[in-house]
Amino acid sequence: MKVKIITNDTPQIIKEFLSYMQVVKGKSKKTVDEYFLDLRTFFRYIKLKKNLVALSESDFAEISISDISLDLIKEITLTDVYDFFNYLCDNRKNNASTRARKVSALRSFFNYLADKTHQINENPIKDLDTPKRKAALPKFLTLEESLELLKTVKGPYKERDYCILTLFLNCGMRLSELVNIDLYDIRDDGTVRLTGKGNKERVIYLNQACIEAIQNYLKVRSVEGVRDRQALFISKQKKRISPKTVQALVYKYLTAAKLDNHGFSVHKLRHTAATLMYQHGNVDIRILKDILGHSNLGTTEIYTHLSSKQMKKAASANPLAKLAKNTNT
Repeated sequence: MKVKIITNDTPQIIKEFLSYMQVVKGKSKKTVDEYFLDLRTFFRYIKLKKNLVALSESDFAEISISDISLDLIKEITLTDVYDFFNYLCDNRKNNASTRARKVSALRSFFNYLADKTHQINENPIKDLDTPKRKAALPKFLTLEESLELLKTVKGPYKERDYCILTLFLNCGMRLSELVNIDLYDIRDDGTVRLTGKGNKERVIYLNQACIEAIQNYLKVRSVEGVRDRQALFISKQKKRISPKTVQALVYKYLTAAKLDNHGFSVHKLRHTAATLMYQHGNVDIRILKDILGHSNLGTTEIYTHLSSKQMKKAASANPLAKLAKNTNT
């Protein structure tokens, strides 16, 4: 498998790193592409900072990194990297989450050079801190809103679209996982095999709503002229449905349910499934971690936030809640 770099502006040392991340580490194409963009931004900044280009900051996007060499990389210090992150914060207005992603890209790159290929003697960013992200609660649909969303499904592809929404709302799968489901991934024992981030496979159980939705869809699923015969979800062009098409149909039904101005999206349906399972199903957080395919428990713990109803119940459970006012004062 070879990483396809669209631009010719990529030095060999970065191409080799990207190939390593995809082939050896099993990172997804999307992650590898993001690493490339982050490294390109970093080395453009380094060239600008070290006066290696005659361009101004306004011409930042025109800076070529094709001449980045190992000698230049060896000159990079932790101070250079911190200056880069100050630049991202002050000049490019990158938030903590975006900066954290760039930390991950740089850390992986320099670890590769220092520990895997030994092209540099010392890793200059081994002590680099990751920006603290804002612990924002995920947006999710309530049970009532989820039911309303499902009621809006209609049209010539209603069985397919209903099945897609049902899987999102019940299983909490990612968009990439849903579009990549093949027919043979649906098993007779009521489970489905998903391929998540880093090509990691996991098997999750389907509830009755999901099983019935899949069965109803398969009755009308296109067979003749289908290009990808193994794909579960087929587009009207009779090929595997694309992420963009799924995003469009989800937004269409969110609009029909008058939920389009709430900041909901395909990924928010994943949050919805996780939240409903935790709040209404009393699912153990460790089980939820496995269902969602999280690599660590910390990522899943965000779903332990309480709904307003639960918060009200908790407040009422306080032994002082029914204490009468002292009339002797």
